[in-house]
Amino acid sequence: MSATDAEVDASDFVDARVTPRGSLENLSQREMEQLQDRGQGGLYPLFRRCALAVLNSGSRSDDAAELFEKYADFDIRIVRQSWGVKLEVRSAPAVAFVDGQMIRGVKEHLFAVLRDIVYIANEVVDSAQFDLTQPDGITNAVFCILRNARVLEAHARPDLVVCWGGHSIPREEYDYTKLVGYELGLRGLNVCTGCGPGAMKGPMKGATIGHSKQRIGSGRYIGLTEPGIVAAEPPNPIVNHLVIMPDIEKRLEAFARLAHGIIVFPGGVGTAEEILYLLGILLDPANAGQPVPLVLTGPARAAPWFERVHEFVGLTLGAAAQARYRIIIDDPAEVARAMIGGMDQVRRHRRQTGDSFNFNWTLRIPPAFQLPFEVSHDSVAALDLNLDQPVHERAANLRRAFSAIVAGNVKEHGMRQIAAHGPFEIRGSPRLMQALDGLLASFVAQRRMKISGDYRPVYRVVA
Repeated sequence: MSATDAEVDASDFVDARVTPRGSLENLSQREMEQLQDRGQGGLYPLFRRCALAVLNSGSRSDDAAELFEKYADFDIRIVRQSWGVKLEVRSAPAVAFVDGQMIRGVKEHLFAVLRDIVYIANEVVDSAQFDLTQPDGITNAVFCILRNARVLEAHARPDLVVCWGGHSIPREEYDYTKLVGYELGLRGLNVCTGCGPGAMKGPMKGATIGHSKQRIGSGRYIGLTEPGIVAAEPPNPIVNHLVIMPDIEKRLEAFARLAHGIIVFPGGVGTAEEILYLLGILLDPANAGQPVPLVLTGPARAAPWFERVHEFVGLTLGAAAQARYRIIIDDPAEVARAMIGGMDQVRRHRRQTGDSFNFNWTLRIPPAFQLPFEVSHDSVAALDLNLDQPVHERAANLRRAFSAIVAGNVKEHGMRQIAAHGPFEIRGSPRLMQALDGLLASFVAQRRMKISGDYRPVYRVVA
């Protein structure tokens, strides 16, 4: 649904002043200037986009262009006061307010956006502290962003389960993710997801009930996102630790290094990208001894999805990759027990290696998985996709292909490229392209690409 004059109502918009909650109550003069700079080098455009996405939490649309069109008059301004700062918002989404007051969780998310954008700009990108072209520099930057966001608990036992899955899933699958989250919560495990709706929200929602029954009042529901995806997948209201990572590669690395176990629910190209990323790094010989509990799970009706993905992994990455995960169908309690058992191995391994419980330093992530992939028609067409290349290169390039499709589906810059130049062309050897085309076609047929509107493919597979 586009934001035409007939569809925009005055009640959709709210003007308000908001006091800090959660973090960053004060800003330096330079930071104020950066955030108010509306030019190409200023932080205002990025801050405005992310802030609008956070304020739109709860929307049933994943169309970023529609969001920015409907709230074209949205503005956010920083007001300095003697005791700190306030944010002044104009024409903000009314869904973020109750009786004129901003919802407390939304307010926390809004100031988390402010915290991360300021920190990344000044302490990561513009400082000489990190060499973002080198693996060590990237990993240290990821660590410092997470530490600054206070998601690294120094003395916590391994208890964090990363959950991946689609934002556009049918009700039965969503309900199943809640059941899994409930079983995790009953066992005192915490949850980290991509922070959006669907399979990212369900496990958190279920875990809150499990935690409540066990009288756990300190449950952690960590959401990791990045500026390109946050408008299409705004943070769900259960997230109590929101972190904005600089790009998709650093977001994926944060998932991999925070996780003590990983659960994958059915999804679309974003979920496939995450699977390929994780399996690609686990296939590195340096990670042969790394215990990373990995379970793919869903309700009985989702079994064909796992069969298709398992077949695709076998063809593209081989039996060694398939051996790194379990598929558990329609058994939430067994999924949670698998996480508990796997975390015992993680705890022993971290103690033996002297590694931290809260950040997996010993996991090797090759540069091909760390360096940002700049999505364009030329870069996608230039991807080398064939079955003769080394498996780690194939995994990295397949991950990039899926990342490009995600960009074309829901990221503003990718959608603009598709509108201007048509679909991306993904080229490779016939057998590999046939498998890729079949997998993608199944995602389209099952409506796993987008929540709202009819899906028009942003890719063309060419053998």
